[in-house]
This record gives sequence, structure tokens and C-alpha cells, in this order.
Amino acid sequence: MAMIHLRRFRPVDLGLLAVLFGLSVVATMGAWRDIAEQALRDQEQTHILLALPVAVWLGVLRRRRLHSFRPKWSMAGPLVMLLGWALSLYGFRNGYDLFWHVGAIGIVVGSVVTVLGVRFVKAFLPSFAALVFLLPVPGRVRGPIAGWLQEVSARIAEFGLDLIAIPVTRGGNALNVNGTEVLIAEACNGMRMVSALALIAFAFVFSVPMRNSVRVLILALSPLVALIVNVTRLIPSSLMYGYAEADAAALFHDISGWVVLGLALVILWGFFALLRWLEVPIAPYTVAEVGQR
Repeated sequence: MAMIHLRRFRPVDLGLLAVLFGLSVVATMGAWRDIAEQALRDQEQTHILLALPVAVWLGVLRRRRLHSFRPKWSMAGPLVMLLGWALSLYGFRNGYDLFWHVGAIGIVVGSVVTVLGVRFVKAFLPSFAALVFLLPVPGRVRGPIAGWLQEVSARIAEFGLDLIAIPVTRGGNALNVNGTEVLIAEACNGMRMVSALALIAFAFVFSVPMRNSVRVLILALSPLVALIVNVTRLIPSSLMYGYAEADAAALFHDISGWVVLGLALVILWGFFALLRWLEVPIAPYTVAEVGQR
């Protein structure tokens, strides 16, 4: 059990870790508050709410690594904290929120590295990497991607509605269903799907033992899966906006955004199963290598 392995930690290690970690969070509270506010108020940033649970989950899966682990103080920690402080200060003073947020995360991570060492980060690297998803996507990045997704989603949704004989016309990135104009930007432009699905795909590939090449392939396919599930959501959403009450359509829009994440996970599992069926090498090591171990 992980709790038993914690007995290997000296009280001074746990105490220092608690103090440094707490001071780091307090010192960067402004940045953390801004991240939380964006996650709660901006629908395009809701992936942030899933980042910490995913990081914890990936850590729990690797808890056995604590069995042979002993903390080792490292000077790399203060260096990471110093770099994080410089980035955070620069971002705050010059209006670059990304640097402000990255710096805050760096300071907190640096406090952990100071007490537990670089080896701890390597052992739980997927958990630390998942913290990247705590970063709100900057508008200058989100805008072009969202615009492209709006156009492509509108075209595919128009084709899908035509297939099921639903009268629809498209003007730019808007669909007209039953006399009601449905703006793709409001119905679901897919940016939320890209961010959230990227996190879901990340959690998936690091929860299942597989070769790094397969992980990269699945992560590379996540934008395509995001487009598929977004269109799957967009077609019934357009029908709701066109034929149902506005409140019911808005409720369906909000709920379906989370439901299709489950659909995306099913697609990822299906692709993984297809690779196995095709006998594509997936395991991180071969049977012969297991015998050598």
C-alpha cells in the first residue's frame, strides 16, 4: 500500500515539503485564482477542471513506484522555482497570462523537486505532464483553431442533416434549421472538445501499458476524434435549437458536451482494440524481453 511506503519518508522531509508547497501556493495565489475563475466562467476552458483529477489518477496508477523510492533533496528545485518566479513576474507585468500561469505551476513543482528530487518527477512524469492542462488556452491560439472548427463542423453538419432529410441552409458558419439560425460558435464550435479530448486521450494513453509510438499515434488522432464527436453533438443540438424550446436546447447543449467525452473515450478504446486485432505491436516490451527480466 502507498501509505505504508510513506514510512520511508523522514518526518523532516514531509514537514519541509508541506511548508514549501504551502508557501508556493500562497505566493502564487493570484495566478491560481485566475486559472480557477477561467475554468468556472469560460466554457472553452472547462478542461482545466479535469486536469488535477487526471494528474492524481495517473499518480495512483504508479503508486507502487513509491516502494523503492526515497526522497533526496535537490538543488534543481530552487532553480525551477527561480525560473518559475521570473516567468510569472514577467507575465504579470507585461500582460502575458500564459507566462504568469506557467510560472505559478513551475514554482509549485519546484517546491516538490526541492524535497523529493528529480527522480520523483521522472517516476511520476505523466502526472506532472498533466499539469500542463491547467493552463488556459490563450485567445490567440484558441481563435484560429475555433474558426477552422466552426467552418468544418458547419459543412459536415449541413451534409448530415441533408442525409436525414432535415431542411437546412448554411450561411458561412451558421445553420438555418426550421427558420432558426444556429450559430456554430454558440452551438458548439469544438474548441472545448479539442482541449478536453486532448486531456482524455492523454489520460488514456498513460493509463494503459503501450509503446510510446502508439501513444503518439493516439494523441495525434485526438483532434480528428474531437471533430467527429463535435459533429455528432452538433447535429442533434441544431435540431434542438430549431424545433425545441430555447431553455431545453441550452440544457441539451451543456449536457451533451460532457456526454460526448464518453463517446470519444469509446472511440479511443475502439481504435486501440483495432490495433490489437490487426496484431500491431502495442505492448511496451515483447515476451522475449519479459523472460530476460
